[in-house]
Amino acid sequence: MEALIDNLLTLARGDDTVGEVEGVDLADAAADAWDVVSTPGATLEVAATGTVEADPSRHVQLLQNLFMNAAEHGGSDVTVTVGDLPDGFFVADDGPGIPPERHDEVFDAGYSTGRDGHGLGLQIVEAIAESHGWSVALSDSADGGARFEIAGVDCPDG
Repeated sequence: MEALIDNLLTLARGDDTVGEVEGVDLADAAADAWDVVSTPGATLEVAATGTVEADPSRHVQLLQNLFMNAAEHGGSDVTVTVGDLPDGFFVADDGPGIPPERHDEVFDAGYSTGRDGHGLGLQIVEAIAESHGWSVALSDSADGGARFEIAGVDCPDG
């Protein structure tokens, strides 16, 4: 319920602004986001070693929403992986994936296939990415699940 309220407030405020940008360690941000998301039985694997220039709290919120999406749709034993890209990072899972014909729809407000889904999490992911000047794309992970690639990111060490 708290996540739903936070997501609704973010959207209601039209809060697509980015605060102070600084170097954010991807591994640390992923751990912070994972600690907030209820993921009993799920596993986080962090292969990311880089940093990104981002608003730290908005970046963690982006990761939280992706993790919640993976936990909701990937099953109780889903594994979520965060890794580096040459111009950004990715979040992938080993869940059932998203059919290619649905890839564009998942970022629409209200789109959800989950029983408890509110259909706002991925819209907020896209808004946060765009507010940083980044892009977000959905593809299939190597394990057949979903893979969200955030690109156009200033990676000072990459």
